[in-house]
Amino acid sequence: MNTVLTAIAFASFTAFPLANAGPESSCSSSSSAYASMSASYAEKADIIDTALAAGSFKTLAAALTKADLIEILKGKGPFTVFAPTDEAFAKLPKGTVESLLKPENKDKLIDILTFHVIADDLNSGKVLENTSLDMLNGQRVKVDAKQGRIGSAKIIQTDIDCTNGVIHVIDEVILPASQTILETAQSAGSFTILAAAIEAAGLVDALSGDADLTVFAPTDDAFAKLPAGTVETLLKPENLDTLRSILLYHVVEGRVYSDDAINAKSAMTLQGTKLKIKHNKKGVMINNAKVTGADIDATNGVIHVIDTVILPSED
Repeated sequence: MNTVLTAIAFASFTAFPLANAGPESSCSSSSSAYASMSASYAEKADIIDTALAAGSFKTLAAALTKADLIEILKGKGPFTVFAPTDEAFAKLPKGTVESLLKPENKDKLIDILTFHVIADDLNSGKVLENTSLDMLNGQRVKVDAKQGRIGSAKIIQTDIDCTNGVIHVIDEVILPASQTILETAQSAGSFTILAAAIEAAGLVDALSGDADLTVFAPTDDAFAKLPAGTVETLLKPENLDTLRSILLYHVVEGRVYSDDAINAKSAMTLQGTKLKIKHNKKGVMINNAKVTGADIDATNGVIHVIDTVILPSED
């Protein structure tokens, strides 16, 4: 890489704090600064070469190499990369980076790195227009425009223009969900009956696999609304087909977030019949159940919490 290009890239990564300024003014200033800088030169680099030239992303570069993502991010794109600095990686618990760089943890490393990438070219203005963003690993991350944050990380430099996209620098590594749908439900502590029912119905493997699913998950309080003795009856071996049918009526193929579900107005379940989805003054309703918690990511899908067990016979 020539000296002029290196100078451009390095200058573009100098700190631009978002603190003590509104997101709009910060992003606008950063864009203008970089635009005037880049206008002085004819050359730009791709995302990888720009990051390498900056000198502050050695850990990120090593991780991308181990994950075999270098060539992808040198490709046509466009991509938006939220790039953690070396200092950001240093904030992780001791030994984390070394562990992630081991061959046996490659899939986990890929998942984390692609959680920092969007398959689109989004300048800071477009980023901050959103309350969440769909990342390359399939999961979503929350955006706080007021605080200038993506997930837990603060955006400290914006709008570094590259030939195949844009880089925004962040001060922390943002971590995707690391548990399966079943593990997420079990760790929440409020889905003990659902977990027991899933096990009894032989659906543990299905909800722990790689295929993305969307689960409308009734809480223990939701199951408690059923007539007395219903759960105990369903858990009996002779009723497991009925139990399985009910549980599959709560599951939809693919990762369906709440906004997409509302727009779709219905969803075909793995049980074979459709759920009705509507948004009214009561909130978001799945048949007669209210969504009380939405868009909880898992490694293999997304969970929406509901306050009532929905039954296939319901209209």
